[in-house]
Amino acid sequence: MIYALLQYFEDWDFPGHNLMGYITFRAGISFAVAMLIALVFGHKVIERLQKMQVGEVVRNLGLEGQMKKTGTPTMGGIIIIMSILVPLLLFGNLGNIYMILMLVATLWMGTIGFMDDYRKLKYHNKDGLQGKYKVIGQVGLGLIVGITMWLSPAIVMSKNVETEVPGKTETEIVVLKEEIKSPQTTIPFVKNNNFNYEYLTSWIGDKEAAENLGWLVFVFVVIVVVTAVSNGANLTDGLDGLCAGTSAIIGVALLVMAYLGGNIIYSSYLNIMYIPGSEELVVYAGAFIGALVGFLWYNAFPAQVFMGDTGSLTLGGILAVFAILIRKELLIPLLCLVFFIEDLSVMMQVGYFKYTKKRYGEGRRIFKMTPIHHHFQKAAEPGVKVLWNHPVNPIPESKIVTRFWIVGILLAALTFVTLKIR
Repeated sequence: MIYALLQYFEDWDFPGHNLMGYITFRAGISFAVAMLIALVFGHKVIERLQKMQVGEVVRNLGLEGQMKKTGTPTMGGIIIIMSILVPLLLFGNLGNIYMILMLVATLWMGTIGFMDDYRKLKYHNKDGLQGKYKVIGQVGLGLIVGITMWLSPAIVMSKNVETEVPGKTETEIVVLKEEIKSPQTTIPFVKNNNFNYEYLTSWIGDKEAAENLGWLVFVFVVIVVVTAVSNGANLTDGLDGLCAGTSAIIGVALLVMAYLGGNIIYSSYLNIMYIPGSEELVVYAGAFIGALVGFLWYNAFPAQVFMGDTGSLTLGGILAVFAILIRKELLIPLLCLVFFIEDLSVMMQVGYFKYTKKRYGEGRRIFKMTPIHHHFQKAAEPGVKVLWNHPVNPIPESKIVTRFWIVGILLAALTFVTLKIR
């Protein structure tokens, strides 16, 4: 709103008008405003949720301090969503296609998460919205994002080419002025870090058909990434501050990538894909990180509020769509490895339990408990057949969360390193 007004009255030369032209300024002020909103209004939202008796339904799983969390207000994801949207409405360029898609992703996944939490609270159980409806919603968002990126003329990229410097033996990277429509993405360990999905369909022979099929492959990848990351974030939300802190770390990494990829000078210097218009995502990332930092004030151990599926599904969807828009979706397996390990631990546990029950007549486990963060929280039980029964004694919740954050920081650093190993 403020950004739009200053653009409208550009000739009036309002004080501070020029500052709004700087992405870094708008990202910084969006961060500050989002954090302040979460801090100031978060307490009021928590009080309101308490009055409405919107408390967490906790099942006794034998974890230390678990039952003390019964009745803690949930649906705190409302705080995060509100803190993201307000600064973006004030300082974001709402005509930018990348910003529009991020706002759609935020509201779309926030609605699905809200419906899930509402059903849990209404019927006083942990089931919530049926899994198939969540998946339908995630697939729907993937289709919206993927098809929009395919068909929108505003979503383009520019090629980086290696040219010889006259009179020297060295070469330099130059970003071509021509903007192209192509289903390309970033991958590590190769010279130019670019991969075109059309390579997978080039065997067809017909160039136009190969390009269209390449975009279809891209849309399929978008759906898989959105679903996987959203579910991973949902499973990670099991300890106080775990999902919010991990998401903030990933958000910082994506902010840096968006800033570099949206700046023609830096993208040329670093030989990374230049995506015109994507620099607006830096403003979104600033608000996103600020909202999470403010929310952690209340969500850190011992939590005064839980984000619920309203928050966790939204965070996963936001991170997935953000990475896709800056063409970094194939870096997600490393950057969001914490989420995928949480996902994988559940799948491994369920699969192994079913296999051993069929073969031996009794179900056995790989971990003491899943998602895997609960494995470290649970004490080893004598006589229970578990493949990995360490540590024997439970680790305090706050220490588990801090260690997961450290792992997240390490993964973010490694993600950047992989782009320079060629």
